[in-house]
Amino acid sequence: MQNLTDIAYMKSVLSRHGFTFSKALGQNFLVNPTVCPKMAEYCGASENCGVIEIGPGAGVLTRELSKVANKVVAIELDKRLLPVLDETLSGCDNVKIINGDAMKLDLHKLIEEEFNGGDVVICANLPYYITSPVIMRILEEKLPIKSLTVMVQKEAAERICAEPGTRDVGAVSLAVRYYAEPEMLFKVSAGSFVPPPKVDSEVIKLDILAEPPIKPKDEKQFFRLVKSAFAQRRKTLSNSLSSGLGVSKSDIAQALEGCGLKPTARAEELSMQDFCKLADYLL
Repeated sequence: MQNLTDIAYMKSVLSRHGFTFSKALGQNFLVNPTVCPKMAEYCGASENCGVIEIGPGAGVLTRELSKVANKVVAIELDKRLLPVLDETLSGCDNVKIINGDAMKLDLHKLIEEEFNGGDVVICANLPYYITSPVIMRILEEKLPIKSLTVMVQKEAAERICAEPGTRDVGAVSLAVRYYAEPEMLFKVSAGSFVPPPKVDSEVIKLDILAEPPIKPKDEKQFFRLVKSAFAQRRKTLSNSLSSGLGVSKSDIAQALEGCGLKPTARAEELSMQDFCKLADYLL
C-alpha cells in the first residue's frame, strides 16, 4: 500500500499526472501521518456509518476514512485530481468520488441515494476561503447527518467555537450553536501540509442538535438581528441594530430595556437567550 504521507512519493504522483497546486482553490495537502487517523477516529465513522468528505485532495484523509467507515463519498471540485485519486485510492472499494461543487450539489439527494437511510457524518479538510460558507450551508439545510468534523484555520476555529458572551464570539458562532454543539479537538501545525499555509489549523467537531437551544418566534428575524448586531461589533446595539434593521434608536432602546439589557450593551455581551428575546420583542 502506498504511503500517502510520504512527501517524495506524493510529489512524484502529482508530477506524473501533471498536477500543480492552485492558490485559488486553497489547495494544501496533508502529509502529517498522525492527523488523518485522528480525524477518522474523532469524526464518528464506523462500519455502521457512512462519511461524506468534501475536498479529498490527494486522498490522504479519504484512505483513513475508508478503513473505518461503511462507505465514503468524497466530493472533489478539481477535475485534475480525479486521475490522482484513482491511483492513490486504488483498492479502496468502499470509496466513491464525485466530481462537483459541494456548494451547489443537492446534498439531501446525495445522502438519500448513497447511504440508504443509514447514519452519516461529514469529515473534511476545508480550504480556508470556503470554511464558513460550507459549514453554514450544511447546517442551514438541516441535512440528516450526526456530526461535522472539519479542519479549518485556527482563527476560524476559535471564532466558530466561541462561547456567546465572550470576546471571540461573532455571528457565525451564534449560528453554529443554533444548530450544533461545537468542540475544538486538536491543533495542526502549518508544517503538516504541502505546500505549508501561513497559519496553523485546528480540527473541530460540530455535533448536530436534535432541536435548537432556543425557539425564536421568527427564525429569519433572529438571524437577521444577530447578523446586524455583529456587523458593527464595536458599536452599541442601539447603533448597530438601528442601522442594520432600519429600526429607530428609541425603539431599540425600549427593546433593550424590555429585555432587561443595559442601553450600552454590545453584541459580544449577549447570550443566545438574550438575542432570542430581543428578536421576539422587535417583531
